Amino acid sequence: MKRSAFSKLAAATALVALAVILLGAYVRLSDAGLGCPDWPGCYGRLVAPSHPEAVAQANAAYPERPVEAHKAWKEMVHRYLASGLGLAILGLAWLAWKGRRQGLPLTLPLALVGLVIFQGLLGMWTVTLLVNPTIVTAHLAGGMATLALLWWLALRTGGTMASPSAGLASLRTFGWAGLILLCGQILLGGWTSTHYAAVACIEFPTCYGGQWWPETDFAKGFALWRPIGPDYEFGHLDSAARTAIHLTHRLGALAVLLVLGTLAVLVVRRAADGGERRLGLALAAVLLLQVGLGIWNVVGHLPLPVAVAHNGGAALLLLTLLTLVHRLQPPRSVPVSQVVGGVANPRAGRHLQLRESAS
Repeated sequence: MKRSAFSKLAAATALVALAVILLGAYVRLSDAGLGCPDWPGCYGRLVAPSHPEAVAQANAAYPERPVEAHKAWKEMVHRYLASGLGLAILGLAWLAWKGRRQGLPLTLPLALVGLVIFQGLLGMWTVTLLVNPTIVTAHLAGGMATLALLWWLALRTGGTMASPSAGLASLRTFGWAGLILLCGQILLGGWTSTHYAAVACIEFPTCYGGQWWPETDFAKGFALWRPIGPDYEFGHLDSAARTAIHLTHRLGALAVLLVLGTLAVLVVRRAADGGERRLGLALAAVLLLQVGLGIWNVVGHLPLPVAVAHNGGAALLLLTLLTLVHRLQPPRSVPVSQVVGGVANPRAGRHLQLRESAS
C-alpha cells in the first residue's frame, strides 16, 4: 500500500476516534456511564433491553440498577463505536505489517493496538469499579492518546515533509513544551469532569459569592486513588475538594492560553508562507473557542451541548497543535525504494533526504 493511501486511512480512523471521544463525553455527561451495569454486554445481552419481558428479566438480575433504556442504549452505542475503532486500528496494523518492506511504519501501529487493548480494559474497569474517578480519567486520557497517535501516524505518512522556514525552526522546542502543557491540562480537565467539579465554581472570573479563592482542600481533591467499592456516580468529594480541582483547572487554562497564544502569535509573525500562517491562525482560533466554551460551561451551569463541545474543543486543539509541531520538525529520511517506483529493495540501506522549499 502507498504511504499516501495509508495516511488517508489513518486520518479516517482518527476521525472515528474523535467520534468515540465525543460520544463518550455525551454518555458521561448525561449520567449514562453506568447505563449498563455489566461488560461487555448490557444486562447480559448484546443489545440494551427494551422489550418489556427483557426489561423485567434484567431488573430481576440487577435489582440494584433498574433498566433505564435511554441510558443503556447510549452506553451500548458508545461500545459499538469503540469496538469498530479497535477493529480499524487492527486493520491499520495489519496493513503496516504487510507494507513494512515498502517503508510503512510498524512501531506506531503496533503501539496503537496495545493502547486500544488497554483502553478496552479501562472501559471494563470503568463499569465494574463503578466509575472510579482515577480509572475514568485514565480512560479519557487513553482516548485522547489514541486520537493523537492516529493523527501523528497520518501526518508522518502523508508525504514528503518540507523544512520549516528559518523563523519557525527555532520554535520547535516551544511547540513541544506547549504540547506537554496541553496534555497536562487535558488530564486535569478529565480529573475535573470525573469528580463532578465542573460546577464547583458558578461565577466567572470569581468562583462563587464574589470570592476569588474560597475554601479549598487540595489533599482530598488530588488524592490519586479512591477506595474500590463505592459507587462514584455523581461524586463523593465535598465542596472544598471540588473547588480545589476546579480552580486548578482554571489556572491550567490560563497557562495554556498564555503559552499557546504566544506560540500562535509567533508563528503568524514569523511564517514564510500562507500554510504556516494558517496553522498559527488556526491554533489561535481553536484556543479562543476552547476558552470561550470553558467560560460558557461555568456561567451556563454546564449545559450538556456546551460541555460535550468543550471535550471536542480539547481534542481539536490537540490535533491542531500536533499538526503545527509536525510542521516544525526537520525533514525525515525516506527509503530510496519509496522514491523509485515504490518497489522495495531489501538491500537498500541508503536513505534519501527529501527537502522542499518552504517558500
